[in-house]
Amino acid sequence: MLSKGKKEEKASRRRVTLSLEASTAKEVVLMGDFNQWNPKSHPMKKGPGGVWKKTLMLLPGRYEYKFLVDGQWYHDLENSDFCFTSLGTCNNLLFVCGA
Repeated sequence: MLSKGKKEEKASRRRVTLSLEASTAKEVVLMGDFNQWNPKSHPMKKGPGGVWKKTLMLLPGRYEYKFLVDGQWYHDLENSDFCFTSLGTCNNLLFVCGA
């Protein structure tokens, strides 16, 4: 049984779907601070027209992410929100709103 805090946390999560058109890709992975940049956590599935998708359940907040396509980093060109990292690279930003 979930405690009250866990129930509230689960209820406040929001469904977010990210997608990337990469028709010739063999593998696309969604990586970000929501999964500690783990390449095993969120592999994406290829759908019609070569569009890769992944749906996440995230708590409200600000997240940084990128796509790893066949071992190469790609930005989400459909999202103009980004930030610079301490390494001098850039990541896309995702803002998940609360209720």
